[in-house]
Amino acid sequence: MSKQINFEDFIKVDLRVGTIIKVNYFPEARQPAYQLTIDFGELGIKKSSAQITKLYTKEELLNRQIVAVVNFPKKQIANFMSECLVMGAVNGNDVMLLKPEQMVKNGSTVS
Repeated sequence: MSKQINFEDFIKVDLRVGTIIKVNYFPEARQPAYQLTIDFGELGIKKSSAQITKLYTKEELLNRQIVAVVNFPKKQIANFMSECLVMGAVNGNDVMLLKPEQMVKNGSTVS
């Protein structure tokens, strides 16, 4: 288990639901990855890099809802600026994306 945090630390993390509206291969990344463009409703459109090419095709990702942290600072990855962190469960070396069971409004909070 990681170091324990208190509730005040947890509520600083802004987890939101968004819909992937564009997927591109990211050949400049060190590990195989996609460049994702995600619609977070009122929060706007954000981009993210995700190393999920083993389990997902571009077609499977398009229009899929995901959960992401939207309040991290931007991070430069090769020639791409990542603006959010897509959440997933790690199973060995594979990452399986977290998603709501039913469609929800883009930008919905996760608690």
